[in-house]
Amino acid sequence: MEIQTIKPFLHYFGNVRERTIRVARCIPPDKLDWTYAPGKFTLGDLLRHIAVTERYMWGENLQGKPSQYKSHGKELADGYENVLALMERLHKESLEIFSRLSDADLQTKCKTPGDARITKWKWLRLMVEHEIHHRGQIYLYLSMLGVPTPPLYGMTSEEVRRQDGGE
Repeated sequence: MEIQTIKPFLHYFGNVRERTIRVARCIPPDKLDWTYAPGKFTLGDLLRHIAVTERYMWGENLQGKPSQYKSHGKELADGYENVLALMERLHKESLEIFSRLSDADLQTKCKTPGDARITKWKWLRLMVEHEIHHRGQIYLYLSMLGVPTPPLYGMTSEEVRRQDGGE
């Protein structure tokens, strides 16, 4: 997918974020600090990481600035509602930055935290891949906890198989 104009991309990204928030809302508040192993991301860490990388890494890099991403820890937001509010606030700030990108800007390059030069539209595409990757981790964590989650696009694979006569 090549991003030639920012407005359709922002619509697409909004849909991606809606699906992320939908699964985030399935996290039991008392499991926000749960992880499968010591030293690994907690569910709260994953949500904060999605939020702060979007704003302080992608948002900054796309403006020609170095990444300001330092942490995804509880010092940024502690507690279920506070983490969701952080995600909402930083997403809004990011969208303001992204919406200023012109068609010509999308074809220019920016520098990643690894000092690689990349075309801005490709960097935006990687941001979406990053979020989807971490959303998948949230689904897995919730599955490990036995927490029901919504199907991504309306039906589970089991429901599709039943409908198609596969079960």
